Amino acid sequence: MAGNGSKPKAGKPAGTGDTSSLRELLRVRGDGRVDLAAYDADATPGGPGDKAAGLAATARMGERLAGLQERLWAASTAGDRRRVLLVLQGMDTSGKGGTVKHVIGLFNPSGCRIRAFKAPTPQERAHSFLWRIEKALPVAGELGIFDRSQYEDVLIARVRALAPPPEIERRYDEINRFERSLADDGVTVIKCFLHISYDQQRRRLLNRLDNPDKHWKFTPGDIEDRALWPAYQEAYEIALERCSTPYAPWFVIPADRKWYRNWAVSKLLLEYLEALDPQYPKADFDVAECRKRLLEATRPARRTRGPAG
Repeated sequence: MAGNGSKPKAGKPAGTGDTSSLRELLRVRGDGRVDLAAYDADATPGGPGDKAAGLAATARMGERLAGLQERLWAASTAGDRRRVLLVLQGMDTSGKGGTVKHVIGLFNPSGCRIRAFKAPTPQERAHSFLWRIEKALPVAGELGIFDRSQYEDVLIARVRALAPPPEIERRYDEINRFERSLADDGVTVIKCFLHISYDQQRRRLLNRLDNPDKHWKFTPGDIEDRALWPAYQEAYEIALERCSTPYAPWFVIPADRKWYRNWAVSKLLLEYLEALDPQYPKADFDVAECRKRLLEATRPARRTRGPAG
């Protein structure tokens, strides 16, 4: 649920001096009804003062994020099973792909596992809706990023009536149990709903139509989905209400301003990684002895090549 009067409501403007943790400022409480109309998609809660400051702040986070990611990976070599899963959901043009491009660009890609979920294949439909999700999870030490996720099966399925209502109702509980099992196994689950406004989506879709280089990102079905906007908003509200838990919270990220969206997701990742505080493992060998051997070693004599045969 949006916050109370004691702090800025998630999605509402916050003062430039606000130093609240984004984990608290943007988190969906999961203890009441969610009304997305009450969230300002153009707001910059807790963020830098303007676009220039936001871009600079995001860039400054890069070194710290990369260092924490390296420590997380290094810790996994000594048996630390912890890893991070970032889930990105949102309406078309909300910036799921853009977030992957700009935010994950701050990390070492070799330690990231990125998966974009499309319509399920015949093989995937033959299994539980969580089957393909489980196959894409990050391993110890990795940062996993889902562009869409298990929530498609309670969002599109609900709006398009792709499954019976009782089945969709059961899926919320299945998702909660699944995410609980992930948390128990050392996965930090961070779920971000990229909240774009109806008018801003129209502007971005028009931009795709007006730019031939972006036609590949547009389909006529995007217009049909806009006609279903109220149904999609309701489906997201229900998912946020039912599946924002202490072990796998949802965050509403205002996404009309791309710079703020990227800053906010980067800041959330930084807060979570700092809380994990992964450490480089201690050496399991005698460091001083190895250093002595290295310094005392003489250069091997160069072998003389014989005459050409």
